[in-house]
Amino acid sequence: MMDLEDLRTFVEVADAAGVSPAARRLGVSKSIVSRRLLRLEAELGIQLLARTTRGAALTEAGVTFREHAARVCAEIDIARETILPAGDLRGRLRIAAPLSLGPTVLAPVFAEMARRHPLLHLHACYSDRFVDIVGEGFDCAIRVGYLSDSNLIARHVGPIYGKLVASPDYIREHGAPETPDELFTHEALMQGTETWQFIDGDKTISVHPQGRFKADNGAALAAAAVAGLGIAWLPHCLIEDHLASGALAPVMTRYPAPTAGMFVVRPPGQHPARKVRVLIEQLIEHFG
Repeated sequence: MMDLEDLRTFVEVADAAGVSPAARRLGVSKSIVSRRLLRLEAELGIQLLARTTRGAALTEAGVTFREHAARVCAEIDIARETILPAGDLRGRLRIAAPLSLGPTVLAPVFAEMARRHPLLHLHACYSDRFVDIVGEGFDCAIRVGYLSDSNLIARHVGPIYGKLVASPDYIREHGAPETPDELFTHEALMQGTETWQFIDGDKTISVHPQGRFKADNGAALAAAAVAGLGIAWLPHCLIEDHLASGALAPVMTRYPAPTAGMFVVRPPGQHPARKVRVLIEQLIEHFG
């Protein structure tokens, strides 16, 4: 009979693309991970992973088996949670969270959840890159802003308020835009090629700004704005201290940005794991 822990370990190695990173995620030694993999391959009578100097790559059979193994592990987790007493959470909850907000804004909520549920193993990964939660084996992800269409299931847990800001030095040298059209004559500080939106009465205006400075982290964009490199749209939690000190000032206040949101997104499925539901409840309790 296949061991459930062996299945979980294989999925972790497949998602982490190596024994060492999987061992770190699981909190066990590399020798234990290797032993579990060998035992699983022996039980199946087939090679699932091709070991290389750079890590481990799935064989063709491994690619197929990974999807089934991940599904089995998820179903077992749901079954366990269904029969647990109402207050108990067990197992592991892997959360992808944005680096810009996570360590300061979200980390206290995660810590409180771990405190309330001492049998739960909670792993948070902070990164501002767009994480593939299915392919990388996360239970859910926290995303902020305006969600694009996807096959993921999203739950709104709170508002995110933000505004356009620039440094006094930038404003003195380049002036401050007063209308969305004037933004095209200014340097925009962005994460990529995003669209900025503004409210004009009962209409929403969309602008595709341009700029030479980009960063995949909101704190880095705030630093660039303080340095006078351009205009940035940033959430209040990243700029409130700069606004209070005068290092940044609001611009184009006649056209406020619509309220963005904080969302929990999870892979498609009829029933979310109870640990994800509890996380959603705590986030709504804190931010909603």
